[in-house]
Amino acid sequence: MATLPLLLTACGYGSEPDDNKKTEVAAKGEKLSADTVRIGYFPNLTHATALVGVQEGLIQKELGGTQLKPQTFNAGPSEIEALNGGALDIGFIGPSPSINGYVKSQGKSLRIIGGSASGGVKLVVNPKKIRTLDDVKGKRIATPQHGNTQDIAFLNWIAEKGWKVDAESGKGDVSVVRTDNKVTPDAYKSGAIDGAWVPEPTASKLVSEGAKVLLDESTLWPDKKFVITNIIVSQTFLKDHPDVVEAVLRGTVKTNAWINANPDKAKASANAALKAETGKELGATVIDPAWPSIQITDDPLAATLKTQADHAVKAGLLKEPDLNGIYDLTLLNKVLKAEGRPEVSDAGLGAE
Repeated sequence: MATLPLLLTACGYGSEPDDNKKTEVAAKGEKLSADTVRIGYFPNLTHATALVGVQEGLIQKELGGTQLKPQTFNAGPSEIEALNGGALDIGFIGPSPSINGYVKSQGKSLRIIGGSASGGVKLVVNPKKIRTLDDVKGKRIATPQHGNTQDIAFLNWIAEKGWKVDAESGKGDVSVVRTDNKVTPDAYKSGAIDGAWVPEPTASKLVSEGAKVLLDESTLWPDKKFVITNIIVSQTFLKDHPDVVEAVLRGTVKTNAWINANPDKAKASANAALKAETGKELGATVIDPAWPSIQITDDPLAATLKTQADHAVKAGLLKEPDLNGIYDLTLLNKVLKAEGRPEVSDAGLGAE
């Protein structure tokens, strides 16, 4: 993994890092109950809290002498596997893998401890083939992965249109083509797909290739908000090192405040982090339209996770899950209270 510069400054809540006083974070200050904390995330704009929080040193600052060890993943299942296997302590991840990881472990593997992002998902199509939503019928539309968050959302939208699609094969009134986000732009250019229901920046990459946004998923949700990225923690790590988890959450809350107060600088920071991780930054034609469609939030939007689980059940991809205890927002609400912010809800799915 590429090493990101960890920049430390005296940043208050919602303040800007002082570019003239950036220094390399050293193992100074009081060490917490763990020597290190391993944090996983995707090199994705919907994981901006992690990208910026690591890039600007805002999370490390709260950890003091405890070392942050970042690790990137390309898919939810591999991140859950790392968490379950003890190779990862805290992760930024979508709602579907959070639900699957919790259910498969019978409620023993993880807890959702905070929010990170809402939105940033769009249905983009070839305007020569698809001009209206009804034109989607009979076309080939990509989603990132069988049973992933966007796949479930698209299957639910298809069902609400009254169309039939087999959730396993993707065949039916619409052909749902499960395609890795990395190759979706090439599949679009080659004509192998007619559009895609995908997160940013893939959606804007397709638009840069001539596709058009037909639907923004946020318009389908109350208040145009739905969880796209959660923060999860190993239950073992939460039990053994609550002080470290609280410090990470202080870092994410302050990171989110800085992002929202400084959108242009935050966008540049996220792009710098992407370049460090992947070797390539996003061009302005991609990142400029993608960035404002993602809402950065501390609220995990718990009610929308329950709705997404209901959609997965309806599609036949998930048996009715017991999600009681999937959230533990105690430490997040403690951090928010200290910042003079209102508490957030677990929608009745909190740990006892």
